[in-house]
Amino acid sequence: MIDRFQLKSKVYLNKQSIHFLEEVSGSKAFIVSDSIMEKLGYLQKAIEHLNKAGISSTVFTGVRPDPDIKVIAEGMKAFNDSNADVIVALGGGSTIDSAKGILYFAYKMAELEDKKINKPLFIAIPSTSGTGSEVTDFTVITCENKKVCIVDESLAPDVAILDSTCLQHVPQRVVVDTGIDVLVHAVEAYVSTKATDFTDALAEKAIKLIFENLEKLYKNPADPDARDRVQNASCIAGMAFTNAGLGINHSLSHALGGTFHIPHGRANALLLSSIIEYNANISGNLNNYAAQKYANLAKILQLPAWTIREGTASFIQAINRLMKSLGIEENIRALNIEQKEFENALENMAEAAIIDRCTTTNPKNPTKEELIYIYKRCY
Repeated sequence: MIDRFQLKSKVYLNKQSIHFLEEVSGSKAFIVSDSIMEKLGYLQKAIEHLNKAGISSTVFTGVRPDPDIKVIAEGMKAFNDSNADVIVALGGGSTIDSAKGILYFAYKMAELEDKKINKPLFIAIPSTSGTGSEVTDFTVITCENKKVCIVDESLAPDVAILDSTCLQHVPQRVVVDTGIDVLVHAVEAYVSTKATDFTDALAEKAIKLIFENLEKLYKNPADPDARDRVQNASCIAGMAFTNAGLGINHSLSHALGGTFHIPHGRANALLLSSIIEYNANISGNLNNYAAQKYANLAKILQLPAWTIREGTASFIQAINRLMKSLGIEENIRALNIEQKEFENALENMAEAAIIDRCTTTNPKNPTKEELIYIYKRCY
């Protein structure tokens, strides 16, 4: 089998890298953002930088958390009316996902109508450190309370700008949710069936950065070094998983979050330990690919790992300690989801997870019954 590693996005990083907008070539920009970026003044700064490049801007701030088809349709109309040759996504994962969705469906509609659409320069500026969406070809759109994962090479931004000054007003809970999402991206990419030496190197670095810096950032959101490191980890993990894929942690999280409106990173956090146990076959002999790689992560984090079992157990314990230090709930029940309501949703959530794009690269091929069992364990 021939493996492939691809990185389409040019990455500009460190403080004030948003000034790169002044070097962009184009005439009209379509900016996808949200009301928070507008209130904090970052949207106006982006417009001013683009003005210095001679680029006028049309703004769409109709983004909402977990963007749905309605948001995408509204954004498509505004984008088509703008005649933009540059599109800028300024905001968190939902904003970048919205911009990707707008572009994706604009291309599809043009194909159906046999129209030509000139691809705009796509610039992503994340305001949270979590999705890594600024370098991936993934987007997640909500349709009828179900999160649909779309993967297409055309979705990867041409330019990613990592300016951590855009992160300094992120609420503490969002720091946690997005930071754990980074960890899950990296861990799943590391044990993916499509992992390579290239993606492993990126995943290992991202995991190490999160363990070293996320708790620091949680305790002191003003720590500029921790903020830079967590943002870098997010982007690095994005590079890993856009090439290696993810796994059932994300499949189950998509279904859980879409059903009960749980933030994506929080849903990932509540599932992670149980999924590692499942993939590693913790109750068996652990003589499998996933367990070996989890144990290797324990070694990288300088945890006890004389055997595969000890290493896997050490890694799970380290994750649990990190979750506790970040104030993450112990289980799904703690989110005030009633047991009967949860049990009634299990069948549909497991069926959605089975057909999720992320399931195909999980190191262990699950049955619907196994996914229901994992949900029950996490509840």
